[in-house]
Amino acid sequence: MMMIDDIETLVRCESPSDDRDAVARSADLVAEVGIRLLGVPPERIVLDGRTHLRWRFGETPRVLVLGHHDTVWPIGSLVAHPFEVRDGVLRGPGCFDMKTGVVMAMHAIAALDDRDGVSLLVTGDEEIGSVTSRELIEDEARDCAAVLVLEASADGGAVKTERKGTSLYDVRIEGRAAHAGLEPESGVNAAIEVAHQILAVAELGDEAMGTTVTPTVSAAGTTTNTVAASGHFFVDVRVRTSAEQERVDRAMHALTPVLDDARITIEGGPNRSPLQATASADLYARITKLATQLGIEPPGHAAVGGGSDGNFTAGIGVPTLDGLGAVGGGAHADDEHVLVAELAQRTELVGALVRDVLQSVATDALVQGR
Repeated sequence: MMMIDDIETLVRCESPSDDRDAVARSADLVAEVGIRLLGVPPERIVLDGRTHLRWRFGETPRVLVLGHHDTVWPIGSLVAHPFEVRDGVLRGPGCFDMKTGVVMAMHAIAALDDRDGVSLLVTGDEEIGSVTSRELIEDEARDCAAVLVLEASADGGAVKTERKGTSLYDVRIEGRAAHAGLEPESGVNAAIEVAHQILAVAELGDEAMGTTVTPTVSAAGTTTNTVAASGHFFVDVRVRTSAEQERVDRAMHALTPVLDDARITIEGGPNRSPLQATASADLYARITKLATQLGIEPPGHAAVGGGSDGNFTAGIGVPTLDGLGAVGGGAHADDEHVLVAELAQRTELVGALVRDVLQSVATDALVQGR
């Protein structure tokens, strides 16, 4: 099966997001596969040393098919997690998230009789927050009727109709050093202030609203006999609504010290807006209808906590459907895998959805022109 060969090509080229050279090598292979399938080379876009690829068919993008070729797996992961296909299960670092989705996107577009209006964007820094590609993604999506994200599916092949928005913070504390044995009272203990602030931040979550505010990595102090002069901790925030994201952001920036003479600096803020159900409802209805017409079991739908580049496109008001890629599981984990039996039908369904949106755009244009 040619699709499996193409997936193997990409998986065997390790591409951790923080290794710019590795991502560039991966981009070379993605481009080679795309040229063979799509017949034309991509535009190679390098931003701050990070490599992104874009294929445009026609003058004006109307459907953006979106994916990424970077992974969380460090160089050398293939030794312990080699590419293999056994008993209908494909394995290898990054196969599920999301090199299989990239291959599916190319095969789906290649099967179209008319590609006019299709844009395929494959970025190289999604796993680290799309630090250079966000503006590129939003600009490409802005005039589109739909964005189809080929990220891996949710459990059981469900597409992702909702994603939580994300915010990231670094809370920095400045205290005052002193000898821990001779005169600890002369110091301002940043470690204690960090503890106070962690407890305060943890209270900002709201279970009923689906809002999680989670202190993660923390550190303070330098030596065991010195009152800590500085410290910091990171905070991961996940929200279902923009209102909750704004509430937490205001609260984070309103944090005040508990200890006299301690100082707090808050860095960071919202990273991805929520992908809410309203952004995906029409596209989910379309794919359900198309699946039935093709004799394919319609995919379920799921709301998930993880973010993707689909959050960006939904955030600027473009209809977005996510999780259209590989069916399997184990993203970022030892058990990362793809179910081979789902590849062909899933790819056919993606192609049908692209075609359906393009036809709707053409029909609308014809009606408006009358």
